[in-house]
Amino acid sequence: MERNRDIYQEPLVSRYTSPEMQRLFSERYKFSHWRQCWIALAEAQHEMGLKAVSAEMVAQLKEHADDINFDVAEAKEREIRHDVMAHVFAYGQQCPLAEPIIHLGATSQFVVCNTDLMIQREAMKLIRAALVRTLANLARFARKYADLPTLGYTHYQPAQPVTVGKRTTLYMQDLLMDLDALEHWQSLLKARGAKGTVGTQATFLELFAGDHAKVREMDRRVAAKLGFEQTFAVTGQTYPRKWDMKTVEVLAGIAASAHKFAVDLRLLANLKVQEEPFESKQVGSSAMAYKRNPMRAERMTGLARKLMNLPANFAATAGNQWFERTLDDSAIRRMDIAQAFLLADAVLRLYINISDNMVVYPKQIEKHLREELPFMATEKILMACVERGESRQAMHEVIREHSVAAGREVKEEGGQNDLLRRLGEDSRVPFSTADLEALLGDAKDFTGRAEAQTLEFLDEIVEPVLKAHEHEISGAEVTLHV
Repeated sequence: MERNRDIYQEPLVSRYTSPEMQRLFSERYKFSHWRQCWIALAEAQHEMGLKAVSAEMVAQLKEHADDINFDVAEAKEREIRHDVMAHVFAYGQQCPLAEPIIHLGATSQFVVCNTDLMIQREAMKLIRAALVRTLANLARFARKYADLPTLGYTHYQPAQPVTVGKRTTLYMQDLLMDLDALEHWQSLLKARGAKGTVGTQATFLELFAGDHAKVREMDRRVAAKLGFEQTFAVTGQTYPRKWDMKTVEVLAGIAASAHKFAVDLRLLANLKVQEEPFESKQVGSSAMAYKRNPMRAERMTGLARKLMNLPANFAATAGNQWFERTLDDSAIRRMDIAQAFLLADAVLRLYINISDNMVVYPKQIEKHLREELPFMATEKILMACVERGESRQAMHEVIREHSVAAGREVKEEGGQNDLLRRLGEDSRVPFSTADLEALLGDAKDFTGRAEAQTLEFLDEIVEPVLKAHEHEISGAEVTLHV
């Protein structure tokens, strides 16, 4: 399709999201599913013995389910300013036999709501698959670097060492909670079904001559034909807008997890210890040719921020539904439901792309460790001094004095961390500098159970999830736009 360069283009579509997710929110997908709703309703009415609806009518509706005459519908909507009735008219033009019974007993929200829920059902599947692929990438990365020591940070200040793999498990744990929330919410998905104008099914009850059982069975059959196991037990004119609010809360949770990862990666890139992939011809800055900006993680942060802020819109919509329904939900939902899923899709595409080939710099990690380990080894040195017969309190003061001086040398003079030399040259300390360097040992000695925790987490928690979803892990390489 040729791009129209004279009008605004939605960046979520033109730059950031997958064709699969875009297709779900396309006009063709929406209106073809409106027709699926009308077919399901007519077929259920026929099966339940409604004489006005014949098998031939249903067959004609099915024959024209996908060849939508958009031009007719668009012209009619300009005339009557009602999209659903415009499409009823257009469908009727193609199905003259069935025209009298299209939309029989239904309200506009019969097609709008049920279609929205069908779109969300398929969109959730795409999001789930992307979550699983991200987890699989991170699992490979965490296993590869399970034992590589790196500085831990609290308050963004150097803390005890962890491992690169152990830190990665924290991101994975967040995503596992998101996956649990998404799968739970998927299990609760229901159709609106055929509930009538204000949810009382009054018109359907009239069509079936007061037979409540037939109306209930028709409602169940319509839902089943649309792929749902159940319907909302009660509704107003629409399905509960609280559903949208809770759905987007799940998606916003994914965004928060991705945001945390992206910000951490940007900080790690500044430290030059870990980076997102950087292509051979990629330009980091128009002015500074040497730069390798973490632009994917930055983009991920911005898109995630947008999604994290969407739940407030849905809460306001849910809270403003007067009685059985008010129309102020319509315009904002047309934008926000699509945007919520497109944003989640865009964020996870970036997450997959970044996590598939992250870069780690062990020598730079080692440099940071060497600069900080002497400070972190002070408790170990203190205990060794006590074993040599020295006073804990006296040695604590000696170590404190030299730690402050060494810190001043680093911060004020730009020098190296010479704490071990200072301690080794102090006659009060029963160890030489060489003894202290030997005592310092390997950085792995300071990482506790980080490696073991990583492998246990991967083997006991993550791998069973990946195995249960192995059919969703494979997929084409995620190619990003500029």
